[in-house]
Amino acid sequence: MENLDQLLNEAAAAFAAAADMNALEQAKARFLGKSGSLTELLKGLGKLDPEARKSAGAEINRCKTAIEAALESRRDALRSAQLEIQLAAEALDVTLPGRGIGRGGLHPVMRTQERVETLFRSIGFEVADGPEIEEDWYNFTALNTPANHPARSMHDTFYLEGAKDVLLRTHTSPVQIRSMLAHAARYAKAEVMPELRLIAPGRVYRVDSDATHSPMFHQVEGLWVGEDISFAGLKGVIIDFLQQFFETDELQVRFRPSFFPFTEPSAEIDFAFMSGPNKGRWLEIAGCGMVHPAVLKNGGIDAQRYTGFAFGMGLDRLTMLRYGVNDLRLFFENDLRFLAQFQD
Repeated sequence: MENLDQLLNEAAAAFAAAADMNALEQAKARFLGKSGSLTELLKGLGKLDPEARKSAGAEINRCKTAIEAALESRRDALRSAQLEIQLAAEALDVTLPGRGIGRGGLHPVMRTQERVETLFRSIGFEVADGPEIEEDWYNFTALNTPANHPARSMHDTFYLEGAKDVLLRTHTSPVQIRSMLAHAARYAKAEVMPELRLIAPGRVYRVDSDATHSPMFHQVEGLWVGEDISFAGLKGVIIDFLQQFFETDELQVRFRPSFFPFTEPSAEIDFAFMSGPNKGRWLEIAGCGMVHPAVLKNGGIDAQRYTGFAFGMGLDRLTMLRYGVNDLRLFFENDLRFLAQFQD
């Protein structure tokens, strides 16, 4: 069986020379494939007599077992070499600092909203909420803006198709009406109604879109109703808030006469920094006024006994001023490079 020993040596040499799995499979086919050398020997056993076939078959099977063992040994060696290459390529330097897990953060407008809520809570205001899909009566009529009123043209908004007098709210003032009605009902039998102090932050909607306006934006409105509430109190609250929000006393604040159907008298609020890059530049920041008696009545409040003031300002504009952002659209484009600047 010298031929079998030679065949075994040839197979072992061919397997050892295989540089990769593909070359090894080709070498295997040469010896163990359907037309391989060892397979041909097995096919020739049928021509031998029974005694010779038994002896030759045993030797051929011994050679086949040895060839298969050499093949598997080479496979293991190639797998180990491949693993070593992979481990070397993916080696970790444990002395390097860890990458850590990416941290999220609040959107800059939400950061501003939380700051506004904190400042007003510190002077006794509650934070109220209401539906963004609102009825026309709460959004307009109850606020002394009946159908065909010219002021409605300033609040062009989105109406729901197929739903009569249902729209996306144009301001958070409907929350004031709902809160007054609930407050008046709660203290209907009280001799003196406790004061109602609230702010209503949230999303609002108007048909408007440019660098300083968005179809969806954020507002915060405030309301203080009680006995002997005056415009002087309104001025004190607004001036104190602006100083606290911008963390400076170097502000000039002015109240310009204006018109809003839900307040009388009404005013626009402007302010100017007395130092910094915007020194001396007047910026409109809010609208305000004494709550109109018709609005108090629609809110279930006795306008003969109680008075109140209201104000409203844009959270987006406050955010732009606080962080020096000059394009409102940046807040809604979801660019993480921009938003990451506002993380702690």
